[in-house]
Amino acid sequence: IIGMLLASQPATPITRMVLNDVGPVITAASLRRIGQYVGRAPRFADLAAAEAYIREVGAPFGALADAQWRHLTEYSVRRMDDAEGGYAMIYDPGLGEVFRVNPVPVDIDLWPVYEAIRCPTLALRGAESDLLEASTLAAMGTRGPQARTVEFSGVGHAPMLMDAAQIAVVRDFLLGT
Repeated sequence: IIGMLLASQPATPITRMVLNDVGPVITAASLRRIGQYVGRAPRFADLAAAEAYIREVGAPFGALADAQWRHLTEYSVRRMDDAEGGYAMIYDPGLGEVFRVNPVPVDIDLWPVYEAIRCPTLALRGAESDLLEASTLAAMGTRGPQARTVEFSGVGHAPMLMDAAQIAVVRDFLLGT
């Protein structure tokens, strides 16, 4: 979303943009789902417990190898040096307050922002995503920057871009091939 806002500005330094399972329409239902886990501050006794949690909330990411789940876990938690110890999520627990204090009652419409984007754009969608709807992705290919659109099967929100085929799509776009 921040990328779209920046790319829509007249003097933007952004020359190519990849949107990973996000677009100009964000559904209220998807924001409510994300609000159920973003900003929570669970503690984990060890990395195995943290990984189990990451696998649970990250199930929509699609089929990942054990090493990839471990990688996501290692970069999503930190060892706590306080009396409680263990591991905690790296992000700011305050992120979830926005979802809990002011739940979004309607879909967010950013079409005017998207239509102001002038740089080449690649829009990616997990075929099972509840955040970026298929109809929105299709419209993104015909409106504004007329994004190149790609949908990955077996994935929800959001593709982790850890699969060789997913990486190739992004690499080729960024290299202009």
